[in-house]
Amino acid sequence: MFSFLQDIEPLHQGFWYIALASSLIFLIQTVLTFIGGDYGDDFDVDFDSEVTHETPFQLFSLRNLINFLLGFGWTGVAFYDSMESKGLLIFIACLIGVGFVLIFFFLIIQILKLTEDNTFKLDDLIGAVGEVYLNIPANMKGKGKILISMKGTHHELQAMTESDMDIATGHSVRVIYIYDNTLVVAKI
Repeated sequence: MFSFLQDIEPLHQGFWYIALASSLIFLIQTVLTFIGGDYGDDFDVDFDSEVTHETPFQLFSLRNLINFLLGFGWTGVAFYDSMESKGLLIFIACLIGVGFVLIFFFLIIQILKLTEDNTFKLDDLIGAVGEVYLNIPANMKGKGKILISMKGTHHELQAMTESDMDIATGHSVRVIYIYDNTLVVAKI
């Protein structure tokens, strides 16, 4: 099948084997990514670090190794005949391999910028304006309901007021604080 590899120099063969194997694994990874397969991209690395932020990707992972080998192998194959210094070729192939990993990191960072957290949290409503849906009794003596919009969705939530007067349906209110999972509002 790969008979053309038997008549070339060992270094050139090495580049071809690395390029073909990494391309096959990269293709499998890509297919599994799109169909949702779990191929185990986690390795345990035995060293301690003081990382203070969460990183969505790991430096030492199978995917990054394959990205490096993909760039390394195909660079070696492509430039083997055009470069006389094989040491320089290996150095450039390493640089291109690192470049492939950096491009992957850049793409992941750009994709992560597109993610949006639409988790609904009551604390995010402090200061928000809503409209009374069911009358809110005065002096925290009962609960009414308000309609409020947050992150593009509308919510019907229980509300109370510290005001001396009831707040009637249709009035605008501002959320002052949260008390026992109930919004405490004031009339605007």
